[in-house]
Order: sequence, then structure tokens, then C-alpha cells
Amino acid sequence: MRKKWGIILGLTGMMLLGSQSIYAAEAADGTAETTDAANEKETAGTDDIESRIKKGGFTAGVSVHDPSVIKDNDTYYIFGSHMESAKSADLRNWIGFSSGVNAENKLFDNLFDGEEDGDPAAFTYVGKNEEGGYSVWAPDVIYNKKMGKYVMYFCTTSSYVKSNICFATADGIEGPYHYEDTFLYSGYSYHDVKESNIEELMGTDPRPYTAASYDNNNWPNCIDPDVFYDEDGRMWMVYGSWSGGIFLIEIDEETGYPIYPEADEENHVDSYYGKKLLGGYHNSIEGPHIMYDETSGYYYLFLSYGNLQAKGGYQMRLFRCDTVDGTYTDAAGKDMYLFVEHKDHGLKMMGNYTFPSLTQTYMAPGGQTAFEDEDGKLYLVYHQRFAKTGELHEPRVHQLFRTKDGWLVAAPFATDGETLKEDGYSGDEIKGTFYLVNHGTDISDKVHKPQGIQLNADGTVTGEELEGTWEAEEGTPYIDVTLGENIYTGVVLAMTDEAGNDTMCFSAKGDNNETIWGVKYLLP
Repeated sequence: MRKKWGIILGLTGMMLLGSQSIYAAEAADGTAETTDAANEKETAGTDDIESRIKKGGFTAGVSVHDPSVIKDNDTYYIFGSHMESAKSADLRNWIGFSSGVNAENKLFDNLFDGEEDGDPAAFTYVGKNEEGGYSVWAPDVIYNKKMGKYVMYFCTTSSYVKSNICFATADGIEGPYHYEDTFLYSGYSYHDVKESNIEELMGTDPRPYTAASYDNNNWPNCIDPDVFYDEDGRMWMVYGSWSGGIFLIEIDEETGYPIYPEADEENHVDSYYGKKLLGGYHNSIEGPHIMYDETSGYYYLFLSYGNLQAKGGYQMRLFRCDTVDGTYTDAAGKDMYLFVEHKDHGLKMMGNYTFPSLTQTYMAPGGQTAFEDEDGKLYLVYHQRFAKTGELHEPRVHQLFRTKDGWLVAAPFATDGETLKEDGYSGDEIKGTFYLVNHGTDISDKVHKPQGIQLNADGTVTGEELEGTWEAEEGTPYIDVTLGENIYTGVVLAMTDEAGNDTMCFSAKGDNNETIWGVKYLLP
């Protein structure tokens, strides 16, 4: 068993001597002093922390919504909705290279061919949106090893259910991409089903022909495709938004098309849409992304909940499974296939928040993807809105870390070259004044503001509203923080915040599906 810093103390059962704990800290001269006295010394002078830290932030330089990330040679690329794309050498500073849903955008070479004679091929089913233009959303680019091509999966749409998923190919990462075909449709009824490929694929299946309207409680909205390889080298696509939930279908690596499965009602497999993983009944779940992590052996399913507007409660959630097709469960051990209310399901990785050093309040993070870099570091890539700037948004990238129980937690600040110290930090290095943000499990416009707490030398946590305990495993980066009845497991790391302050941070998850962040400013 590893030695641990800190002491697990049951707050209600702690032995007290008068008003002082019997646990003592060692004074500098070697004499013992009471813990209360030691803690008083730790907190002395902390009232002026916020006046001494630097305030600031940074800009990524571009706006890319629903960013999908891929690395090519030494350059990181993100592709997003509205045919926006950008590239970066450091995951912080981005340069755009395509913008706008129109023929002048050279990301595609044929997407708008025939526009003068009517809707181009990718839009013949969905038509134009309510603004009178075309919608191209949430692309995902993957290098298909067998095709020897970069393949972009994307969706076109015109309503909350009338959508389809298409794909295009290119010889180079920046394109131009050549539209190939459309293969999944949603939002049809018996009036317009013949405009899709349903009849061709399903034959005499009566389902599409007997419905006067699309059953969007049970069938998906065909948007937000995400394509990935599993541990055996098979290719899959996860997709869906609100409506009937999140679905998974295998992709034929030879052709780029789906492998339409045999129906299996018992295992929630539809012969056209594939396997339903979770969600439905128009719950606000979208933007699925699955990443297989060889180190932990888990498939991680990232999702966005809420409405994407700045005050819409948008946020990122996490499920996991040891097989690609489920069942995916959250940190509380719950799945969400049959459950209608989703607020308490899924580990909430990040919502609305701020810290004392930030000049912006961060709102509505989501539209995420994740990846493992060549050096083994994991990253979470997403779009970020802000308070008081309307619906302006930018991409952000935070490093991800594995907890000792195999979950993922995000660093509190945008990545800036930090590296997790695998042998951890001593208790003396960790203890001190932290600003704690608990992301909760709400889906709302609430901003989760920091509370000042003390991680004391005796293993206790104290604050105006919070009490608990903490322990750090010696020789590892792992930390446990107990607040009330909840235990949060995570990592401790040193990193620079977005204002340029050096910090000591922890990021930890609870079995209650909450994530907490703690930040200690390392003032000179």
C-alpha cells in the first residue's frame, strides 16, 4: 500500500480536546503546536490574494463551432460547423483557412455544383434553412487507412429533425474535399420518404410508409457524426442530437459507407440507424464523440447537454464502457438508455465557471472531441462562449488526465505545455488556500463561482461553507478530496493559468457525477 499525505478524518467523529483537534502539526523549531494554530498560520495573509494575482485571458484567434480535431504531421487541425476550419502548432493559437457556406469556400470542390439549377446533391432532401441558405454542420475528418484518403463526414440540415449525413474525400488534410454521397436521412414521413435512400435499403419495411410524421422520440436526428477506429481496427460512426438519442453504426473502411446491420430489437439495433446507445424523447443530448484509450481499456463517450447558446446551460458530460457498443455508464454506475430525465446522468466534466484571475466568465462549453497526442497526453477540444459577449465563441483545448479509477478529468485552464508530474507532490507543496469550483450536475445558466477553502496540513479541508478531508498518494499525482459525504478522486498538477499566474491545481470527479476544480495561486 502506498503511503499517503493527509489523514482521513470523519468530521463528525473527530476526537477533540476542548475546541482543538488532538492532531498536531510540527512547528519550525520542532515543538508541537495545535492544528488550529497551524491552520491559522497557513491562512494568514490570504485576504490579499486576489489583489496580488494577475488578471487576464487569451484569444484563440478564430471562431470554430463544434470543432473536430485531427493531427497531421506536426500541425493540429480543427474542422467545424459552417465550413470553418483552422490549424495550430500549439493548441492555443489558431489560424483559419476556410470560412463560409458558399461556393467561394475552397474547402470543397463540388459541394455547390448545380446550385444555379436547384438544390445541390447534398441538399436535395433537406433543402434550404429558414434563413434561405444552406446548413453544413459538425464535420469530422478522419484519415481512412484503406482508402488512403482524408474523409470528412458532415451533416446538412434544415430543421430540428430534417437532416442527413454525407461524406467527402480529399488527398490532403486541407482539401479540397469532394462530396461523394449522402447515406443517412432523418425527419421524413410517407410524403417525402422517397427522396431518401430508405426505400432502396429497407424494401418492404412498413415503418417509413405508415407514419404521418417522423417519430423523433425514438429515431435520431442525423447530425453530429463522429468517426473513429476501435481497438481492433474496425471503423465506427456515432451520431445524433436530441430527438431519439445517440446511435452507433459500423463503417466499411473499404468504401466509407455504413454497414447496415440486421435488426435486433432486444439489443436496441435498428437495421437502418444502427444501435441506440442512450438518450431519446428529445432530451438535450448531442455532439457525441467516442475515444478509445488503450491505457485504461475504456471507450469514453463524450456528450454535450443543454442548449448551445451562452445562457443555454451547454456543458460536457462523460460515459464509459469496455466495449465499443455499450452499455455506457456514468461515474455513478448508471446507464441512460431507458431513463428520460438526463440531468443527473453522465459525469459533468465542465459547465459555466470563472476564477479570480480570469477577466472572462466562461459559458456553455461543448461540441467536443478528444485525442491522444504522440507523447501520450490526452486533450479535450471544444468551443467556448463567454458572458457579456453574446454568442461569440472560440475553440479551447484543455489537457485530460486519467484518475486512478479510470475516469477522465480536465485541467482547469487551457493547455500551455504543462506536464503531469507522475511522482506527484508532497503534502507541504499541496497544502494552502485553494479556490474551489464545483460544476454540479445542473443544466442551467448558473455560473459556478469559486469558493475559498484551505487544504490543511492535518488532512482537513476548511472553508466558510465547506468542510472535509483530503489525501494525496505519495509518489503519484493522485488526490482524494472528501466534502461532506462525497469523495472526489483526481489528480494534482502545476500549470500556468490564462492570465499568466503559476498555479497548483487539482481536478477530481465524484461518484455523484460532479467534477470539482481547485486552484492555488503560487504568488512570489
